[in-house]
Amino acid sequence: MTTLETSATAAISTRPSRAAVDRAVRLGAGAALWLGMLLVTYWWVADGGLRAPVADGGAVLALGQLAGLSASVLLLAQVLLMARIPVLERAFGQDDLARRHRLVGFTSFNLMLAHGVLVTIGYAGGDVLASPGRLWDLTVDYPGMLLAVAGAACLAMVVVTSIKAARRKLRYESWHLLHLYAYLGVGLALPHQLWTGEQFVGSTGRTVFWWTAWAAAAAAIIVWRLGLPAYRTLRHDLRVTSVAPEAGDVWSVYVTGRDLHALGVEAGQFFSWRFLAGRGWSRAHPYSLSAAPDGRSLRITVKELGDGSREVARLQPGTRVLVEGPFGRLSARARTVRPVALIGAGVGMTPLRALAEGLDYAPGEAVLVHRYADRPLFAGELAVLAAERGLRVVDLPGRRSEPANDPGALLDHVPDLAHRDVYVCGPEEWTEHVRSTALAAGVPPEQLHVETFRW
Repeated sequence: MTTLETSATAAISTRPSRAAVDRAVRLGAGAALWLGMLLVTYWWVADGGLRAPVADGGAVLALGQLAGLSASVLLLAQVLLMARIPVLERAFGQDDLARRHRLVGFTSFNLMLAHGVLVTIGYAGGDVLASPGRLWDLTVDYPGMLLAVAGAACLAMVVVTSIKAARRKLRYESWHLLHLYAYLGVGLALPHQLWTGEQFVGSTGRTVFWWTAWAAAAAAIIVWRLGLPAYRTLRHDLRVTSVAPEAGDVWSVYVTGRDLHALGVEAGQFFSWRFLAGRGWSRAHPYSLSAAPDGRSLRITVKELGDGSREVARLQPGTRVLVEGPFGRLSARARTVRPVALIGAGVGMTPLRALAEGLDYAPGEAVLVHRYADRPLFAGELAVLAAERGLRVVDLPGRRSEPANDPGALLDHVPDLAHRDVYVCGPEEWTEHVRSTALAAGVPPEQLHVETFRW
């Protein structure tokens, strides 16, 4: 048995255990969230929440308190979902975490608004007309309320700019900066909860629960979003070695450093990159590897879409690089069967190009479908992979509206799609069309691995 065959056999034998671990993490994370919600609901019931009198706003006040408790649990869950915790990243993938983060975030914000409205009406004795004056009194007189209002304003700004219509009008750099105010909003809510919320500190069990939950969220941010990136930056000393044009406004950046084999990155994954080359260095940009990691260098390929990506073409050799990651499940970790289909559009080809090089497959087991408008990316490199490894490449040039380029025609190019692991990356709308086409063609959901250009 050759070395390649031995490695392939080992990879296949370990895959079920990795999949089992990921399933257990997903199940455990969901159970922990629901247990937290049930626990605070139990405490609310134990405090007489169900027995609150309807008269004089008692029931309204009680419902407002339950809404506040639930909002607090979801707010902390929202922070943990995007804290870059490695075990969650490996189990869910960044795309799925971002989707859940949005769902939990909007839900927690709506519950927070309901909490404010219902509690105010409750303290006003059920008199809606008296509620504005009562809200002013609560804000001015109650400890921590001014901070809570400021925190709510920060969270409202984040929620508004996260709506799709607003996101389309914002540059990524502006959205990223505004989104950081979510941490300020969460932090400003804590004093109000501890100073005025009896449900938060009414017993030793409650005090331990809430302080542990807040400490875990804070520790996750400090360790995984600040500490680990700083450690990796210092350890690996990443530097730009060269920048090369690929096609039109698309550029490849080559990076080297120390002990890159210890980064633990797989083909198909991405990092959040900061290039220390003048203004804008503090904003991270997610770019996928466009070549399989070899332990000596990394390559990303970037299309000019905003201020940060526009500066990539001007990077000089020796520029220092800060990274967060690796992230994403668009990798061999998610693979369930040997035949694979890699389907990409435009610059979404970057992680698929890395997968075409890094995945284990025999001639004929891998097909790559490449949709592009003008010039194909990595045409020469894909031709080499086709010749040396038996990768089948399907080019779909021209406008997206042409019949041959419609995702609905996917089965014309890959008739056995349902028997393959399907990796998809590209613009969000196109990717969703490919996803629905693949599912309709019989691809099991666990064999469909998707990453979109979404922020």
